[in-house]
Amino acid sequence: MSTSSSQRSLSGEHLLYLTDDQLRKSTEAMFFAYRGFTADPDRILEEYGYGRAHHRAIHFIHVSYGTTVNHLLSILGITKQSLNRVLRTLIEDGLVESKIGERDRRERHLFLTDKGRALEKQLSTVQHERMREAFKQSGPEAVAGFRRVLEAMMDKHMHAIYDGLNNDE
Repeated sequence: MSTSSSQRSLSGEHLLYLTDDQLRKSTEAMFFAYRGFTADPDRILEEYGYGRAHHRAIHFIHVSYGTTVNHLLSILGITKQSLNRVLRTLIEDGLVESKIGERDRRERHLFLTDKGRALEKQLSTVQHERMREAFKQSGPEAVAGFRRVLEAMMDKHMHAIYDGLNNDE
């Protein structure tokens, strides 16, 4: 595996003294990586008439089994009205089931149906394949560093939510 000029320029002590140009390049790389990361799921979602908000809801309902609507709101950081539109569609289409809380009847707990789990698996599989390939090309040290960078970019509130998810290694 050859070392690219961008890898050499961001190695070792140079990381402590990043120039504005290096930061701009990293910002641009993140934008383009995000486009790649979302491209495959976007194509799948388009078949259903869904968007990224549906994808995020499906993902976090999956990883936080039985999550409440309020908890999902805090994870997604969207308005209740926006989430209700997304959930209404997913429930009507048979991907999500909403159950009234046993302890607090005001709470609604969310679960993926078999159909919802199948779509979640399809979406996560294409993203995992893309990440797996990128990680294989980058090596274990880069993978660990990448995760540390992502976690360092989270604000404290988001980091607490992230830590609270079922993040099995």
